[in-house]
Amino acid sequence: MLFIRGRDHDLNLRGAYLHMAADALLSLGVAIAGAVILWTDWAWVDPLTSLIIAVVILLATWSLLGESIQMAMQAVPANIQPQEVESYLAGLPGVTQVHDLHIWAMSTTEVALTAHLVRPQHTNDDELLRSIGECLHERFHIDHTTLQIERNLMDADCGQWEEGTL
Repeated sequence: MLFIRGRDHDLNLRGAYLHMAADALLSLGVAIAGAVILWTDWAWVDPLTSLIIAVVILLATWSLLGESIQMAMQAVPANIQPQEVESYLAGLPGVTQVHDLHIWAMSTTEVALTAHLVRPQHTNDDELLRSIGECLHERFHIDHTTLQIERNLMDADCGQWEEGTL
C-alpha cells in the first residue's frame, strides 16, 4: 500500500508496486491451485495457474517496459507535450523564435529541457530566465532548464547575417 501514492509519477515506484502485486498474486494463485489439487486431484491446475499468472504479470508490466525503453532512449516523457512547451516559450515577451528545443527524462522523477530563444531586444534576461524556469516547473513539471538567448539569427545555408540584424 505504501507504493500506491507515487506509482503514477515514478517509474521505480511503479516497478516496485507491480513486483509486490505480482508476488501477492503468485502466492494467492499457488494457494488456490494447491487447494483445488488437494480437493480434486487435478494436477494440471498447477501449470495452468502458472501460465495465467505469467500472462497477467506480462500484461501488467508491458507499459513499464515501454516507459523504461523510452527513458533509455531519452525520449520526451509521455506526460509532456513538446508543442505546448514550444508554444509557451514562443509566446514569451520579446521572443521571436524558438529552436533546438530538447526535452528528456533525466531520471524517473526529473525532466530536463534545453532550448534557444531568439530575443533581439536587450532586457533583464536574468529575471526572465528565473521566471521561465519557475513556470516550466509549475506547468510542465520540468525541473532542469537550460536556455540560450540569442540576439541575432545567422542564415544557416550560407553563413550570412540576416538583413537588419547587425
